[in-house]
Formats: sequence, structure tokens, C-alpha cells
Amino acid sequence: MDNVNLTDNFLIAMPTLEDPYFSNALVYICEHNENGALGIIVNRPIDMNLASLLEKIDIKLEAENLADMPVYFGGPVQLDRGFVLHRPIGQWQSTLAINSDVGLTSSRDVLSSVGSAGLPAEILVTLGYAGWDAGQLEEELAQNSWLTVPAKASILFDLPPEERLPAAMQKLGISFTQLSDVAGHA
Repeated sequence: MDNVNLTDNFLIAMPTLEDPYFSNALVYICEHNENGALGIIVNRPIDMNLASLLEKIDIKLEAENLADMPVYFGGPVQLDRGFVLHRPIGQWQSTLAINSDVGLTSSRDVLSSVGSAGLPAEILVTLGYAGWDAGQLEEELAQNSWLTVPAKASILFDLPPEERLPAAMQKLGISFTQLSDVAGHA
């Protein structure tokens, strides 16, 4: 597992992963390096839409077509903080470029732009993120807690949340029903 960089990959939680935060989760890895990893769970909408989130932080929503867009549980770290996955990357105050098209922004300016102009048009808004310390994700991978597959922006932005995990699994050529909750090593 040394020198594996999973930035711009999906993690698919294996059935053996009993942590309630990650059971049946599809995590998009936004950054992975020697210091650890940061990801966003992309298939867990919460009981909040974009209109109510923007209202809570005093941003006017003029792009009414986005009002019912769901907000997601991004992970158990910093649940009071918003993160926006978006395409294109754009020019925001605090953006992590994940690849040449997709960015993760944690600054308020991106939400202000979404509220006023509806841009960037392709977004996924989360509260919280998933984080791993140095070596922690590699250890979980060695324990067969996760499957990995290269991410595809269309899965993030074009599919409803309930279709994202099956679509990522399909990239591997398997379905969730084929996975065992018993891990082994050859």
C-alpha cells in the first residue's frame, strides 16, 4: 500500500465495515497524501435542502431551481462546516483542485455565487467530511474495509444519490449482492 494515491477515487464500504457513519457509503477521495486523506460521502442526503442551508447562513437564494437540491452528510468530521464539490473548479477563496475539472471548496463565496447566479451549476453540498490520519486509510484498505475504483464526475453530478453506489460498483463489474461480509487473504 506504500505510495498509493487515491485522490479522485471512490471508496466503496465493504459489508464488514460496521461503522454506522460508513455503512453502505460511497466516499469520494478529494485528497490523499503522506499526511492522510480527506473524502466526502456522496450518497447520504440529510433532511435539509439547499434553500434551508443558505437561509441558515444568511445567503439569499435567487436561483430558485436549486432550492430543493439536497444537502449531504459528508462525514463525521466538522459537521458544522459546509463543503461544496463542484465542476468546474472556478476561482474561489478556498478550493482544493481534485483534478482538472472538479474542486472542493469550503469558503462562503462559492455558496454566495450558487445563491445569486446558480454557479457553479454542478454542485454537491455537504456538511462534514471524512478524514484519515497518516497511514489510517492504508490500514483500513489492508483490512479489506474498502474497495477502490477511479471516480467519474458523472456519478457525482448526474446521478441521484441512491444510484451512485451501484454505479461505482458497476465500474468494478460487480454488484453489492456479490460482496461477502467475510474477508480473506490469498
